[in-house]
Amino acid sequence: VQLQASGGGLVQAGGSLRLSCAASGRTSSSYAMGWFRRPPGKDREFVSSISWPGVRTHYADSVKGRFAISRDNTKNTVTLQMNSLKPEDTAIYYCAVSSTKLGGSSDQLDYSYWGQGTKVTVSS
Repeated sequence: VQLQASGGGLVQAGGSLRLSCAASGRTSSSYAMGWFRRPPGKDREFVSSISWPGVRTHYADSVKGRFAISRDNTKNTVTLQMNSLKPEDTAIYYCAVSSTKLGGSSDQLDYSYWGQGTKVTVSS
């Protein structure tokens, strides 16, 4: 399975960005998808996940009310709409796929496939 993330960039605080991730290859018929991020100098952390087929969503407390995750199962894509961005949202963002935790998960160990990451920089 290959995951291709896109949409990162430089934005001012208060602005918005939309990240997308496309899955290709031998994907299973059903899987949850998630977004994680690695801020500069810190460990990778959970941002959001969405269940199969997309009814349930989970968010880290730090992004609740500002970020929204969605998926298009016909295109094998997941999107993270990020609004009201803050400098502390600056990070490399990674998408991931879990075929074992179909309800979604905040645990990185539940995800088997990872994208290459896309950089988001929020200036103050």
